[in-house]
Parts: sequence; structure tokens; C-alpha cells
Amino acid sequence: MAPDGAPGLDRLNSADAGAAETALLACCGSRRWARRLAAHRPYPDLDALLAAADEASYDLSPEDLTEALAEESVSPQPLAGARGRGTLAAHTALRAAHAEYERRFRHVFVICLDGLREDELLDHVLSGIRDRLAHEPEEERAVVAEELRRIARGRLAHLVGHRP
Repeated sequence: MAPDGAPGLDRLNSADAGAAETALLACCGSRRWARRLAAHRPYPDLDALLAAADEASYDLSPEDLTEALAEESVSPQPLAGARGRGTLAAHTALRAAHAEYERRFRHVFVICLDGLREDELLDHVLSGIRDRLAHEPEEERAVVAEELRRIARGRLAHLVGHRP
């Protein structure tokens, strides 16, 4: 077992390259990112895996970022915990904001929600999308890359059996 007691990390480390890449693609949709992480195995612990993932994320080319964004999708269901008075209007506003964001930037809106309580999710997404609609395209690409990096970290932790 991995030194940090993560059986999922052992599975990732011992998987064949194709299976490892497939698992990693579920964390970030860039094939180059997934190949890079798979090629640098074994990882002694989660921290080493996350450090490698961060480094690979910082090296994403514009094409890699586009590929990763194409694998992301807008959640088809209302955000968990976003129920009650006023949420129908908020979800309607969120759908409209998503449509405007995709029209403006030509890709889905991504935002890391790790560490937020359920009752904070809707407000966080709404304020995030509204703020980011004011960005210039290049500024938004940098924000998107950082959000994808943060999302990938949470997904990697989940993949190897740790909760972010």
C-alpha cells in the first residue's frame, strides 16, 4: 500500500498505461496532461501526485485547455442544496448566465466548488459567472486554466480515495 495508506494510489500506480490515462482523463480532459501524469508514475503519496498534476496543469497549451474544456459539461440538474424560496429565479438566471458565458467565450463555464457548503454553491456560481463575464477572453482563459487545475486536484484526491 502507498505510504499514505491510499489503496487507490496503489491502483493508479500499478495500472497499465492505458487504464491509468483513462482514469486520469476523468480528472482533466487533456490527453497530454493524462499521458504526462501516467508516464511519471509511481507516485509515493497524494502530495507527489498533486504536485505533478499542478505542474502538468501549468504547462497546458491553448489546445490542451480547449480539449479539457470540451470534456467538461454544465450540470444538467439544479445545484445540490439550492432549493427553497427564490431558487427557481436563481436557476433561471444561472441558465441565462451560462448561455451568455458560452456565447462570449465559446466554452463552458467551469468553477471549482470544493470546500463550499451546499447552501453556498448557487450564490458562488452565480457571482462567479457574473464577475467573469466582464473578463477579456485572454484574462478568462487564465482563470479557466486555474479553475480546471483546482477541479483536477479534487478529482485526483477522490480517485485515490482521499477527500479534498
